[in-house]
Amino acid sequence: MELAQLDAFIAAADCGSFSRAAEMLGVAQPSLSNRIQSLEREVGQALFERMGRGVKLTDAGRSFLPYAQRVMRTLTDGLMVLEGTRDGTSGRLMIGTAPAVGTYVLPRLLKVFCDNHEGVDVLVRTGHSDEVLQMVLDDDVQVGFGRPINHPDVRTVTLYTDELVLVVSSQHRFAKRGSVKVDDLSEDSLILFDRDSGYYGMIVGLFRDLGVVPQQQMQLDSIEATKKMVESNLGIALLPEVSVEREIRLGTLHKVHIESSEPLEREIAVMYRRSKPQSGPMSAFLDLLGEIYGLKLPR
Repeated sequence: MELAQLDAFIAAADCGSFSRAAEMLGVAQPSLSNRIQSLEREVGQALFERMGRGVKLTDAGRSFLPYAQRVMRTLTDGLMVLEGTRDGTSGRLMIGTAPAVGTYVLPRLLKVFCDNHEGVDVLVRTGHSDEVLQMVLDDDVQVGFGRPINHPDVRTVTLYTDELVLVVSSQHRFAKRGSVKVDDLSEDSLILFDRDSGYYGMIVGLFRDLGVVPQQQMQLDSIEATKKMVESNLGIALLPEVSVEREIRLGTLHKVHIESSEPLEREIAVMYRRSKPQSGPMSAFLDLLGEIYGLKLPR
């Protein structure tokens, strides 16, 4: 059995067509058909049902597909390790990240990394923390960032704690005040962001615990849009402090402390697979995280 046969089989299963699979692999269709026929002779069963211009997997093909994919993923893992043998100076680094980390923290990390590893290609995917964990488990990414989620196959190490802070516009009546009473918040419109994120539940829970019912609410799907609404004095918002550092420095947003409330904090962690070979770029990136955050990340 040859790897080219498995490659042709997986491509045809994905495309549902021998011609499209051949085009994707950059080979002639007769060559791809021969590879699949040779594979079918070796396994002693038909893997595809031919239907005019298309094909679909037989029961045997569906059963065999995940094993073929696993073989090719293992090969890819091996090649990635080889790519990074030159001290992480070449190869790929695949990162999954929660939106806030990807927008406000990761650029600074990658600036340092890329300046020292110019030959490394970097791929970044975003998703909520549970989606990032799944990316790590599916080997879609090598390193993930998000809230800590425990899983037996994944190492999860907390890097830092981010605080949600109350921000208002420079025109708001709170702008000149360092702190406000809880009761004052009920007179304002509350701007919320990203209902599916963990931050949303933390903010709603805080107002519920404080017994505060905002005058009205506005819901948006991103932190950046929320900041713009607050800057336009359309309401107040609780946002990750790391996301508003620039605006606070420029004076377009003002940070205000809520009296009689505990800090609203959330841990941010790095996630990566246990017992899995690490490519040179991945190892170098974990070393960088350890240096920046003063940690020794287990391998």
